[in-house]
Amino acid sequence: MHSEVVASRSADQRDSRESKNGTPQLDAVSLAIIEQLQEDGRRPYAAIGKAVGLSEAAVRQRVQKLLDQGVMQIVAVTDPLTVGFRRQAMVGVNVEGDVESAADTLAAMDECEYVVMTAGSFDLMVEIVCEDDDHLLEVINKRIRAVPGVRSTESFVYLKLKKQTYMWGTR
Repeated sequence: MHSEVVASRSADQRDSRESKNGTPQLDAVSLAIIEQLQEDGRRPYAAIGKAVGLSEAAVRQRVQKLLDQGVMQIVAVTDPLTVGFRRQAMVGVNVEGDVESAADTLAAMDECEYVVMTAGSFDLMVEIVCEDDDHLLEVINKRIRAVPGVRSTESFVYLKLKKQTYMWGTR
């Protein structure tokens, strides 16, 4: 987002509205704030305000609203290897019956970092982060496969992480 375009927007303009499906529709200023935080989640509100043409207080309010609406999270992203998690895998899961119920059960597991319902060869794709191979085996064999409706799994063990980014911007 070009800061000169953002700066020309009125600071009191409504920052978001809900669309027909209930998801927030964000204005250019909110999108620019998100992009600033994607670049650096610790960027000061005053610096963001300068870039988007709002006061520090207005940015603080917008950020809080975006957090409250579930539009974004501000978190520390770690390299799992450096904090004691030596094994990661993506697990494709096929389900008989209610896919959403199985997805909810998997999403509640601490080791499942990412659960998505898909179209294609698998009903669900689940990213899991484990301490070691024994932990990975326990999670897949005793917990994921024990979820009601899980018919089969296929595991894709990560050998090396080459890229992980959260800088896709906004549209």
